Amino acid sequence: MAKQLKSISEYEQIALVLQGGGALGAYQAGVVEGLTQQGVEPSWIAGISIGALNTAIIAGNPPEQRVAALRAFWHEICQPNYSQSLGVLTPWIRAMADTARTYVNGFEAARTMVEGQKGFFHPRFPLPIPGMGHYKADEVSYYQTEELRATLLKYADFNRINQGDIRVSVGAVNVATSNLIYFDNTEITLKPEHFMASGALPPGFPAVKIDGDYYWDGGLVSNTPLSQIIDNLSHKDTLVFQVDLWHARGKVPSSFLEIDERIKDIQYSSRTRMITDVLAKRLHTRQLIQGLLDKVPVNKRDELYQQADALLADDARVNIIQLIYQDKAYEGSFKDYEFSNLTMSEHWQSGLADVQHTFRHKDWFEMPSDEQMFVTHDVHRLSR
Repeated sequence: MAKQLKSISEYEQIALVLQGGGALGAYQAGVVEGLTQQGVEPSWIAGISIGALNTAIIAGNPPEQRVAALRAFWHEICQPNYSQSLGVLTPWIRAMADTARTYVNGFEAARTMVEGQKGFFHPRFPLPIPGMGHYKADEVSYYQTEELRATLLKYADFNRINQGDIRVSVGAVNVATSNLIYFDNTEITLKPEHFMASGALPPGFPAVKIDGDYYWDGGLVSNTPLSQIIDNLSHKDTLVFQVDLWHARGKVPSSFLEIDERIKDIQYSSRTRMITDVLAKRLHTRQLIQGLLDKVPVNKRDELYQQADALLADDARVNIIQLIYQDKAYEGSFKDYEFSNLTMSEHWQSGLADVQHTFRHKDWFEMPSDEQMFVTHDVHRLSR
């Protein structure tokens, strides 16, 4: 493990933001391995959907055991429920041309739809038939997820999640009100159900009932929990590692399969640009107010002036390091439910490599100046 950069230690808090994206979530596990190698310890993790499940494993284990726990978790949920894995064919699959690999990945995704995944979900049988009986919200889905609760308890210590040093926020949407709710361990005691609710994407997965209310996947409202961090900085200078699984930028599709994939990218990709635009406007307003305050004569600086001056002085500086999964040529619209071990390991290695490349730019981790207040960096787009 490398020694943490001195510039990183200057931040009052380090946040890890984990997006939803199903099988692509193995990329986040690779990022965590890379950050661990760099001596980076998050003080706050905000997750949605598969990002929430990864959050449980990270926060539920001591730093020296997190990578191993993530690896065991992902190895288990990437096993078929019934049939034999194609792992023995890995060397031949790796050597395939992109077109052939697309068919192999498509087969693996189809098998997931038929069988489900070990320790994660299995097909519901019999399926609820419309018009034939009355069903509760947690009984209407193509799959059942009871085994996920046992898997989370197997790989995460919930006493550590609730009593440890890491703040945890996981987002889910209230089915009845459509409000996005963040379950936070500084406010309530988190249980496996809170993390399962964050990943309950309908109609595949059933709603999860918590305290009398039903919840679905938070990604239905916002797939990137960055706003949860930005809106609750508490005047603390913050370094954010934002790990995205969907790419906002992409080529114009030329086939039905490409259209389906691009729809998902647009629907679930990060809204970081919108958030940074808000921050930019906030900074501009701050500078205008500061300019006006500077013009107030010393003998006129009353209590209202003091309050405004204190508010500006307490504004936090934010540095957002984006790590965005880059699609492979052979991946299609099924990339978020293609759970083969081979593809999982490729996603993992992509995350690890992106962290290693990012840390070659040591200047990116410097504290933003008082004039800037916030900066963003992305190794795939360089600095912007």
